[in-house]
Amino acid sequence: MKIIVLGSLGHIGRPLTEDLVKKGHEVTVITRSADRVAEIEALGAKAAIGNVDDIDFLTKTFTGADVIHAMVPPDLSAPDPVVRTKVVGEALVQAIKQSGVQRVLYVSSYGAHLAEGTGLIKHHHFIENDLSDLNLESLVLLRATYIYYNTFAYVQMIKATGNIYTNYGGDDLVTFVSPLDIAEAAAKELVSTANGRRVVYVASDERTCNEAAKVLGNAIGKEIQWIIISDEQFKSNLEANGVSPVLSAELTELYAACHTGLLHEDYEKHKPTLGKVKLEDFAQEFAAVYNQ
Repeated sequence: MKIIVLGSLGHIGRPLTEDLVKKGHEVTVITRSADRVAEIEALGAKAAIGNVDDIDFLTKTFTGADVIHAMVPPDLSAPDPVVRTKVVGEALVQAIKQSGVQRVLYVSSYGAHLAEGTGLIKHHHFIENDLSDLNLESLVLLRATYIYYNTFAYVQMIKATGNIYTNYGGDDLVTFVSPLDIAEAAAKELVSTANGRRVVYVASDERTCNEAAKVLGNAIGKEIQWIIISDEQFKSNLEANGVSPVLSAELTELYAACHTGLLHEDYEKHKPTLGKVKLEDFAQEFAAVYNQ
């Protein structure tokens, strides 16, 4: 099969590309950096260099493909990350329409069933809807949960305070997922012959914040707690550490949805079989980053 992979050689793109090439598929990886070309070709894939908001480039690259692995890489450096994602999402949908490709897998997120209340990830809801409106032969909405490596954001906090302080924590549930498990699920769905629109959740482990803090703490040799603070405190702390008011507000709303359980509502109704990579496995990566 001719498969287009968005996401360059990131946490998901690399293992996915390696898997697909090994299975004999013709893979083209989209990247904005010419520096990635040699690395992509070394994996046995082709590189397409361009910007993910360039409709003409995407349309040309998509045309003739059997299936597209679509995703919208987050850009937290943008003045308004949600607006930036909306622009990229609209370009993606338009290019798919113009290319005539009929089979698409979109890497979405849990919480995408909601149009509001999910902060930074609410764009997934609208991109899912726009893709659904194309009436494709096959559309897989691969809803990933809380990616393990997001916890790297807490490394400096732990070093400074000894704990994690967010507006969710304690006995709140966190449904973690490894990029490796996302890539495995994507590889399976990309080559599926099933038609129609289908939502597929992917997760690796389910823990409370208290349990997660214990596992991560054991890995770094410290006793840490994951402590809940108010939305106002959390937002204020983000801004005090240089995060823009716009991004601070989006993150606060997203994490509040973790605390209330809003983010997990639809996931709880359609729980997948959990993937292979458990929190204890990831904790070794966390420790390596912590100890750098």
